[in-house]
Amino acid sequence: MIMVMPQDIKDWIEQGLAGSRVEIDGDGRHFHATIVSPAFEGKSAVQQHQLVYGVLGDKMKSDIHALSMRTLTPEQWEQHQRGQT
Repeated sequence: MIMVMPQDIKDWIEQGLAGSRVEIDGDGRHFHATIVSPAFEGKSAVQQHQLVYGVLGDKMKSDIHALSMRTLTPEQWEQHQRGQT
């Protein structure tokens, strides 16, 4: 089993979801990602997560032990950012 780094997962997601922005941290087994993508527009949270799992494919079975994620549309991200200033 290869050691997966947060940057690997970030790259895989950003390559698979055009225009996405990913922030990720983790310890090599457990990861947490915040993913902002226009592909999430009009989709439920479950559908958004399914998109990400689809991009990661078999890596979720073999290389990534656990991934928790927060998915947002660009509009939701902007609202979130304004709320924190």
